[in-house]
Amino acid sequence: MQHQYIDRESRRIQTEKLLGDAAIRFLYSGVREWTPWLFRRLISARASRILGDLSYSGMFSEKVADRLGLSTAWGIDLRECVDPPARLDTLQRIFERKIRYWECRPTPNDPHAVVSPADARMLYGSFCETSSLFIKGKFFDYEELFGVNKNNWLTAFHLGDFGIFRLTPDKYHYNHSPVAGKIIDFYQIPGLYHACNPNAVVSVATPYSKNKRVVTLIDTDVPEGTQVGLVAMIEVVALMIGDIVQCYSEQRYDNPSPIGTGMFIRRGTPKSLFRPGSSTVVLVFQKQRVRFADDISANMAHHGAESIFSRNFGQPLVESDVKVRSLIASRNGMRMAS
Repeated sequence: MQHQYIDRESRRIQTEKLLGDAAIRFLYSGVREWTPWLFRRLISARASRILGDLSYSGMFSEKVADRLGLSTAWGIDLRECVDPPARLDTLQRIFERKIRYWECRPTPNDPHAVVSPADARMLYGSFCETSSLFIKGKFFDYEELFGVNKNNWLTAFHLGDFGIFRLTPDKYHYNHSPVAGKIIDFYQIPGLYHACNPNAVVSVATPYSKNKRVVTLIDTDVPEGTQVGLVAMIEVVALMIGDIVQCYSEQRYDNPSPIGTGMFIRRGTPKSLFRPGSSTVVLVFQKQRVRFADDISANMAHHGAESIFSRNFGQPLVESDVKVRSLIASRNGMRMAS
């Protein structure tokens, strides 16, 4: 089955080229079923790092980048890139490219708008069982998502909403802050390295809460904040992701600094970098604090697109291709009851 999504700008249905899909399907059906011990080793941190090094650095990477060419291999717009084309001479450098986001990725004028944390394919859902968008327990397990001994965050986001942002290998892989606010918690959770390919996601229950991930809790109800309550930004590693580098920069990519509690971060600024592979960001919002964009809602319910998620999860779930720093949700105007 092909996997399709909707390009947000053109509103056209596009078919995703699932890179390495045959190998992924073999890994998650054949190897996982027949030799589970080997499967566990292949999704370990060590195996993921080795696969990433082989695929994205060294002589092989240089030959692929040179032979295929940037526009053919990755479909990127060189006019957006900070570095000249000659500098992007390996797959890893292409993957970790910087863009002139201050020119080509404008943020909305509304200071209370939530923006996309990445160039990604997006879905959203609800933890509320009465909602038509209740998809809890498919992409992740809510009770596992924040890690052990984090009942305070489970309580804070009870019956809230979430957005899932799936980055494919060709994407710009810096993550930007979706909101402005004060960081009140920041921690890492160890885990596995499951792939984020759609066929892998539907093969493994709740992969996004089983993989290694970094959790950043942001209080936006502070002066100069976005005023949409608490927001959890959960950066999830995947197969061939070696690391998530925290590199917050208020001015372009200058003077990057690590993330820590007590910091104030501004909306739309670079926060971190995935290196390398495909990966996912999950945003979690408190109940009734945000309303997702109408066009993204309409795209999710589109019956003309053939989505692996729709087929396997029993409801229309069609992704929208969104740009980093573009509007994905607005302040609802309804505060949670105290």
